[in-house]
Amino acid sequence: MALKGAARAEADRLMAAFRAAGAVAVEADILQPAEVLLDLYGEDIRGRAYVTADPIRGEMMLRPDFTVPVVQMHMAGGAEPARYCYLGEVFRKQEHLTDRKSEYFQVGYEVFDRANPVQADAEVFALFARLLAPLNLRAATGDIGILMEAVRGLKTLETRKAALLRHIWRPRRFTQLLDRFGGRSPAPEPRARLLAALASGETLTDAPLIGLRSGAEIDARLAALQEDAAAPPIAAEEVARLNDLLNLSAKSPAALTHLRDMTRDMPAIAAATDRMEARLEALSAMGVPVDDLDFEASHGRTTLEYYDGFVFSFHGPDPDLPPIASGGRYDALTEVLGQGRSIPAVGGVIRPGLVADLTEGAPC
Repeated sequence: MALKGAARAEADRLMAAFRAAGAVAVEADILQPAEVLLDLYGEDIRGRAYVTADPIRGEMMLRPDFTVPVVQMHMAGGAEPARYCYLGEVFRKQEHLTDRKSEYFQVGYEVFDRANPVQADAEVFALFARLLAPLNLRAATGDIGILMEAVRGLKTLETRKAALLRHIWRPRRFTQLLDRFGGRSPAPEPRARLLAALASGETLTDAPLIGLRSGAEIDARLAALQEDAAAPPIAAEEVARLNDLLNLSAKSPAALTHLRDMTRDMPAIAAATDRMEARLEALSAMGVPVDDLDFEASHGRTTLEYYDGFVFSFHGPDPDLPPIASGGRYDALTEVLGQGRSIPAVGGVIRPGLVADLTEGAPC
């Protein structure tokens, strides 16, 4: 792997390119409040981040990513439109002892612009593609927004759709839920026993109420479980179409054609498909060879959960390496962190240490 000096030199080169593209350099604290990240991602983030405690500020995390603090900074009073770039180290736990580093440099570029989100998507991707072109990387794209609209268009309970949307970034859990809601697998045994007890009028417990949930909240949850059990399964045709979408992988023009065909039975994805077509046109106008650009409908489903639209990544020849660069659109995140205010936003990050490895031909 590249030494820190080589990684830093590459990071400085990329930062200069981002500044030349109109971005303002910003900083972010290394120690970030854990509460914000836990609210966004749930307890799963603990498995990937280094957690510590501050006697005054409470639970903190070593910075796992720059996007959240940059969004917070912008929503607190940034001008519009805005372009930011940043350089610094991030910290991620590794599950196994490998050559992958737990501490590495990250360089990023973020665009906050409500005028033309599709054009902003194309701007970020085209800039990254140009900077990384000498490395001959494979680029992959996707669109979480298409998947989300497909789920929202299902003919089923809103609670079921909300559960599927919540787990869209956890493919295994998503599939389990879809199988259950589609009637292809039974409810978990503890839930089945609970529902049977409710149906028989049996008293569930006489234990005192000591948890954080109120009695009304518990009653509402039980009523929702009963409603779900009584609802008909999602039609097999809808499940099959959603699985077809999840498995879609092709060059972008062919993928767009397939999506256009799917809108006849899945009208909910029509607007997102229109945005994809407009994005491909914008990318082509910026010199990106879209005929050779891979599109994978499930791309981005195992990365951080703030992406809700266009997503992309650039990969080296070694499949064991993490992406050299990745990014996407995260409009909903700005609303969550903006306390009611929001703005369309898209960005991406590059790992300069990996770029240095591939540039110098160092073993990875």
